[in-house]
Order: sequence, then structure tokens, then C-alpha cells
Amino acid sequence: MKPILTAFAALVLVSTAAPALAQNAGQIARVRGGASCPGCNLFQGSFGGLEARGLNLTGARLRQADLSLAVMNRTRFSNTDMRDVDAYGAVFSSSNFAGANLTNASFVGAYLQGSNFSRATLTGTNFSGAQLTRATGLTQSQLNRACGDSATVLPSGLRIPAC
Repeated sequence: MKPILTAFAALVLVSTAAPALAQNAGQIARVRGGASCPGCNLFQGSFGGLEARGLNLTGARLRQADLSLAVMNRTRFSNTDMRDVDAYGAVFSSSNFAGANLTNASFVGAYLQGSNFSRATLTGTNFSGAQLTRATGLTQSQLNRACGDSATVLPSGLRIPAC
């Protein structure tokens, strides 16, 4: 009886040690189909080239997702986990990134005109070549933790360290 209990205990331990926050394929498919999904687990989702506007992804987990060349104007990314996101050449005009964690995200060549970055974490965020004119909520303190290049276009009075 004791070996059976030991084996059962080991099985329970292994099953609870599995990653609890793995991606949710069904939720990723919903967003790829153009549906809003606030609070969804979109970890490492592939959204490259997606064309959808006005989505609500508030509070979603988009960590390590691929948003390259996506066109997602007026999308609500507020309070999302967007750490390590790759958004090369994406278009997010008038989107809301308020309170989002964009640590180590890459927005190289992205179009972010009119987007809101109030309280967003920009540590290590790469804005090289990004268009951020008319972006709101950006502070010099936030940008001091990010980087860009001579092609990065910022709202008047702000500057960004070189990558």
C-alpha cells in the first residue's frame, strides 16, 4: 500500500509543478480571428500580420508574443503583460498601453502615433525607428529606461537614449 501512496504523491507533485500559465490556444485563436479577449492568456501567441482594430486585450498576458507587422489600431492593451513582445513594424495608432508592462519589448519601426503610455513600464523597450508623435502619457523618466535611435520620432521636448 505504501508504494502506491508514494507513487500517487509523486504524480500529484509532478502535475502541480507543470507550468500553470502556459498559453491558451483557444484564446489565441479567438484573437487571431479578430475577437476581443480581455484578461486572456496569450503567452507566446503568434499574431504577426494580424489586421484587427479596436480589440479589448485589457489585462491580457501577451508576454513573448509576436505582433510583428500587425495592424491593431485603437486596441486596448492597458495593464497587459507585454514583456519581451516583438512588435517589429507594427501599427498601433491611438492604442492604449496605460499601465502595461513593456519590459524588453521591441517596437522597432512601429507606428504608435497618438497611443497612450501613462504608467507603462518601458524598461529595456526598444523604440528604434518608431513613430511616437502625439503619443500621450510618456514621461522623460519612462524614456530614460527605454532606447531608440536617430530615426525615433518622439513628442516635442522628449528624448530617448541610444540603443
